[in-house]
Amino acid sequence: MKFDPKSYQTLVSRRAARSPILPNCLRAFAVGGMICALGEGLSHLYRAWGAERELSMTLVSVTLVFFAALLTGLGIFDLLAQHAGAGTLVPITGFANSVVSPAIDTKAEGLVLGVGAKIFSISGPVLLYALLSGALYGTVYYLISLFR
Repeated sequence: MKFDPKSYQTLVSRRAARSPILPNCLRAFAVGGMICALGEGLSHLYRAWGAERELSMTLVSVTLVFFAALLTGLGIFDLLAQHAGAGTLVPITGFANSVVSPAIDTKAEGLVLGVGAKIFSISGPVLLYALLSGALYGTVYYLISLFR
């Protein structure tokens, strides 16, 4: 049985499962909100323990990254992400997951050629373009400040 591209696309679109957009968005919003609320709660906790505002924010980031990495290593984060979708990936927890997941997947290839070579395969492009855009912005800002 041969299909031309248009017939094949029609068949695929009829057979493909429809994604329930509204429930998915609500779940992502709720889980992302809970992660952010957890971060806010941790911030208040660290402030109550005597940390200054900036230090408490740093501690919140470190804590959320640590727990996301730990849950990724235990296989729990992926189960949560299957149900919550982008709600787990948008906050800083998604960054931790994007670093730890390739490390887990490539650990059988060894520490250097596996984990070391591929640990930033997902988050690397994000880091690269964030650094480049930050450097570009800083350069433009510096040049503008010279002419004021």
